[in-house]
Amino acid sequence: MIASLIAPISGLVGSWMDKKTAEQAGKAAVAKVKAESEAAVMVSAATSTAEWEKLMAKGSQQSLKDEWLCLLFSIPLILSFCGEWGRHAVEQGFAALSTMPTWYSTTLGVIVASTFGVRSATKFFGKK
Repeated sequence: MIASLIAPISGLVGSWMDKKTAEQAGKAAVAKVKAESEAAVMVSAATSTAEWEKLMAKGSQQSLKDEWLCLLFSIPLILSFCGEWGRHAVEQGFAALSTMPTWYSTTLGVIVASTFGVRSATKFFGKK
C-alpha cells in the first residue's frame, strides 16, 4: 500500500524537478545569448572606432592642419616668455576669447578634436 502511494508522489516530485531544471536551463541560455550579443556589439563599436581613426590619420598625412593648430596654440606660450608686453597681449587675448559665443567655442573644439583625433580630444575634455 505504501509503495502504491510513493510511486505517484515520486513521479510528481520528479516531474516538478524536471520542470525547474528546464526553467533554469532556459534562463541560463537566454543570459548566455544576451551576453554574447552585448559582447558582439562592443567589439563592433571598437572596430568601427579604430577604423574611423585609421582613416582620419591616413587622410591627414597630406594636411597641414596639425602643424597649423600646433603653431596657433603655441603663440600664447611663446608670447608669455617675451616680457611684460607679451604676457599682457596673452592676457588680453584670453580675456577677449572668454567673451566669444558658445557656438564659436564649440566649433573650435570640434575642429581641434577632428584634427588631433577623437581619443585625444575626449581625454582632453575629460570624457573617458
